[in-house]
Amino acid sequence: MLQETAFTGNMKADSKPLSGSELLLRALQEEQVEVIFGYPGGAVLPIYDEIYHSNIPHVLPRHEQGGIHAAEGYARVTGKPGVVIVTSGPGATNIVTGLADAMMDSLPLVVFTGQVATNVIGTDAFQEADILGITTPITKYNYQVRNIEDIPRIVKEAFYIAKSGRPGPVLIDLPKNIATGTAHVSGTADIHLPGYQPTTKPNYLQIRKLTEAVSRAKKPVILAGAGILHAKATEELKQYAEQQRIPVVHTLLGLGGFPAYHELFVGMAGMHGCYAANMALYEADLLINIGARFDDRLTGNLDRFAPKAVVAHVDIDPAEIGKNVPTKIPVVADAKEALKELIAQNGEKPQTDAWLETIQTWKTEYPLSYDNDGSMLKPQKVIEMLYEKTNGEATVVTDVGQHQMWAAQFYKFKNAHKWVTSGGLGTMGFGLPASVGASIADRDSTVLCITGDGSFQMCSQELAVIKELNLPIKIIILNNTALGMVRQWQELFYEERYSHSKIPVQPSFEKLAGAYGIKGYTVNSEEEAERVLNEALSHRDPVLIDFRIDPGENVYPMVAPGKGLNEMAGVKKR
Repeated sequence: MLQETAFTGNMKADSKPLSGSELLLRALQEEQVEVIFGYPGGAVLPIYDEIYHSNIPHVLPRHEQGGIHAAEGYARVTGKPGVVIVTSGPGATNIVTGLADAMMDSLPLVVFTGQVATNVIGTDAFQEADILGITTPITKYNYQVRNIEDIPRIVKEAFYIAKSGRPGPVLIDLPKNIATGTAHVSGTADIHLPGYQPTTKPNYLQIRKLTEAVSRAKKPVILAGAGILHAKATEELKQYAEQQRIPVVHTLLGLGGFPAYHELFVGMAGMHGCYAANMALYEADLLINIGARFDDRLTGNLDRFAPKAVVAHVDIDPAEIGKNVPTKIPVVADAKEALKELIAQNGEKPQTDAWLETIQTWKTEYPLSYDNDGSMLKPQKVIEMLYEKTNGEATVVTDVGQHQMWAAQFYKFKNAHKWVTSGGLGTMGFGLPASVGASIADRDSTVLCITGDGSFQMCSQELAVIKELNLPIKIIILNNTALGMVRQWQELFYEERYSHSKIPVQPSFEKLAGAYGIKGYTVNSEEEAERVLNEALSHRDPVLIDFRIDPGENVYPMVAPGKGLNEMAGVKKR
C-alpha cells in the first residue's frame, strides 16, 4: 500500500509567492507533459487562466469522457502518462468510466479534478462530489491537495506512480482555494514513497527454475500479454522465442508485441481466438505467461484451461500471480528484465520441432475464415482490405463489440503500440476519442478508427475535435444496424429473442460527418469499398466511411460461457 509522507524535498523559499495554479503548471512542465486533455468549469477556472499563459498544448474534447479516452489512446501509443483536467462535480464523475478502463488495462494517466473550496467540502456545495471516495477502487492511487506547498511533490509522485511498476491512473483532487492561494515555493520536489517499491528485477533462482522447465518441455507456449508492450520488451520477446524455438500466443491487448508474420506467431487466444492458439494453450505442457492476467475471456472455463501444462507466470504485479490460475513457477518482475535474464541463462533448448509442426498443421487446416458469396458486404473482408491497403502499418483503434474482434482477428499487426482498444472494461464509446489521442501521439501514422454503429453514437461529438485539429483519422463504421455482439449472444443463447439490440433508427453517418466538415461515404459492396478506400487513404484529411455490412454476420470461432478453449464453435476445416 502506498504511504503519503510529509514533504521532504529540496524546495526553497522564493521572493515571489506563486499560486497553486502556477505551481501546477510548472510541475507539469517539469514532467515534460506534451499535451493536456481537458474541459474547463468553475472549480478549475484558476488553472485554466494559467493554461492560457502556458506553452503546453491543450485539447478541448466535447465531453469529459471523450477527454479521458483520448488520454488513454495517447498513453497506449506513447507509454507516457496521459494528462486530463476536469472540473468538480459532474466534470469529475464524467471521467469515472475512463479511470476504470485505464485501471483494468494498466494505462498510465494523471487526472486532475477541480474541487470546491476546502471550507465547504462535505456541505453538498454546488458541483461538489466525493471524487476520492468514488475513485478509490478504480485508481492506482488518489490525492486531495490540502496544502499549496505540497503541489510539486504530489504531482511528481503521481507521475512516478502512474508510469512505474504496473502502470495505472492516478487522480489529484484540487480544491479551488488551493488553486488560487499562494505560497513561497521554488526548486524541485523529491519522491519519498517508502511503501511503494515495485519489484522490477527477477529472482535469479526463479528464472533458473523456469529455464530448467523450458529445457524439459516438449510443448512449450509463450502467452504474451500487454505487459510486454508496457515494458517495451518486444525485441527481447522475439529474441527469446527465437533462441528457444517457442511458439507465441497473444492476448487481445498483447497484439503487436510479437510480429504476426513471424513463423513462431500462432495468433490470439481466448473467446474469439483462433483455433491454433486455443489448441496450443490446451495441449501445452509448459505455459509461460509473460505480462497477462489470465482474465476470463482468455481462459474460458478455468477447470479446463491448460490442463496439461506446468504454468509459469512473469508479472510485475504480484497480486496477479496465482489469482486465477494455479502457478508452479512465479516470477515477479518487469517483463523486459525477466526476458533479459532468460536470454542470458540460455539453458538447454527444448526439442520443439514436432510441436511447431503440429501448430502449423492447425493453422493450415483451421484458419480464420468466413463465408463470402458476394451477396452482402462482409465485415471481415473490410478488415482484410484495410490491412492490405495500409500494409499492416496503420495504428488501429477500436470500440467494443463484433467489429473489435474482427479487427483483432483479421488485421495482422507487425509493430508494437499500433493497437489501441478497450480490453478489461469493454467500454463502448472508447474508439473515436481514443483515436484522437492516438493520432496526436503519432502524427505520422495513419489512424484507423474501426467502430460499430452502436459504439460510434456514444461519443460521435468528438468528430468536432478531429475536424478542429485536422487529424488524419479514417473512421470505419461497420454498420449492422444493431448492437452486434449483444444480438449474437441473443441469437445463440436466448433463442433469438432480440430484446432491444436492434437499432432501426439511425442518422445518416455520411451526412453527420458532413455536418462537422468531414468527408463522408456510404458503402454497400466490395466494389464500392475498393474505390472508396483507395480515395480515403490517398490523402491526410479525416474521413468517415459507413460500411453497410451483413447484419446477420457473427464472430467465430467462439468459446461459449462454461466451455474450455478446445470447445470452439464455428470452426471450419479448410
